[in-house]
Amino acid sequence: MLKLFYTPGTCSLASHIALEETGIDYSAVPVDFSKAEQTKPDYLAVNPKGRVPALVTDRGTITETPAILTYIAQSVPQAKLAPLDDAFEFARIQSFLSYLCSTVHVAHAHGRRGARWADDPTAHEAMRAKVASNMTDCFQLIETTMLAGPFVAGETYSIADPYLFTIAGWLEPDGVDPARFPKILDHRNRMTQRPAVARVLAVLKD
Repeated sequence: MLKLFYTPGTCSLASHIALEETGIDYSAVPVDFSKAEQTKPDYLAVNPKGRVPALVTDRGTITETPAILTYIAQSVPQAKLAPLDDAFEFARIQSFLSYLCSTVHVAHAHGRRGARWADDPTAHEAMRAKVASNMTDCFQLIETTMLAGPFVAGETYSIADPYLFTIAGWLEPDGVDPARFPKILDHRNRMTQRPAVARVLAVLKD
């Protein structure tokens, strides 16, 4: 059975939703950041990076959201979470996952994890001051060029959708009004209506 290590409020939500969408058996194990459990030896033995998500499989552990989402889609092809038989369309999905991971998530992290990039507190403040404008630029690009609608790839739901839903949930805390992006807001509202998403969100509230 697959085992997902997750923390509420983080990008692990995307992998959690994708697993729930497949209908397969899996277990979900919370990692409490408030207790710094991600830095403890037990968790570092699972993921030496000290971050979530981490997906334990019978062949080893997979980390990084794009890799986990791709693994889920390929391991459960009957769930149809990616266009596995179309190399170009699959690459487009992976391109979107990579953009969220390498650019949008990093723009968000500058507001909370400035110490990763600088030691000077004034630099941290400067990074925090740029978060809203950087996130706005990222989501404007997604709104106008990347989100086909109603789902990322058009009419077909894919692993890109829970990832977008997850990061779009950070807009308000980052000082961005999601109403500026009607397609993204519609996507976020549409996602909350999916049974798998509702089940995962209910677990996170417990």
